[in-house]
Amino acid sequence: MTIVELRTVSVDATRAVAHAIAELARAGDLVLLVGEMGSGKTAFAQGFAVGLGIHEPVTSPTFTLVRSYEGPRLLMHHLDVYRLDRMAEVDDLALGELLEDRSVTLIEWGDAVVAALPADYLEVRLAFDDDPDHRALALRIVGRTWMARQRALTEVLEEWRC
Repeated sequence: MTIVELRTVSVDATRAVAHAIAELARAGDLVLLVGEMGSGKTAFAQGFAVGLGIHEPVTSPTFTLVRSYEGPRLLMHHLDVYRLDRMAEVDDLALGELLEDRSVTLIEWGDAVVAALPADYLEVRLAFDDDPDHRALALRIVGRTWMARQRALTEVLEEWRC
């Protein structure tokens, strides 16, 4: 179920949306980042990291697959599964272990491996909009963890609602 549709007018605005969502994050959360190449998945992860109090540079983990960043409140695991050829390779990432520690996990191209994931996550779908810098974002909650924060999520994102 899509709970909210948003529009951003710049990369900084996309990062600000992510920052607002990160402030609601809890240990064990899973966030799937979905969208075409260049749609803002890594920019979203950068804003999310700042929202968690992480101030080191966040870069795309395309070639390393997983990068982890220590924050004062939570650890952030940032995965990019674009290059995985088979679902079996998801097991090699030890995703279950990543989700068990005091962390939040963001997965770029997460829709490609959704069958191997727990059915409890927030999906953030990013799409190009009418201007090269504008993005349309659609958030969808799957499972109970984020559903419990639906009202708070809707409230913190009011500024960017369509």
